[in-house]
Amino acid sequence: MKRFEYEITQHPADTFEEVVYFCTETGECTLDQVPMDQTTTLAGILNERGEQGWELVQVSFGKDGVMVFWKRKIKEG
Repeated sequence: MKRFEYEITQHPADTFEEVVYFCTETGECTLDQVPMDQTTTLAGILNERGEQGWELVQVSFGKDGVMVFWKRKIKEG
């Protein structure tokens, strides 16, 4: 049976200068006017954790920053 461990990391809003995540009344969500360096910042966070064996589960954007949910397989031993 596979076993996993989970971790949640928080990244404050000042890590990102301008990330605009917009959802319409009909529930359509898009990234709008996001500077390339901001997507690079987010990719850096994802790649750093990926190198440590963590798999992205979910990213939640809020006015105070970003919360990222991770999981990785627990090594049998």
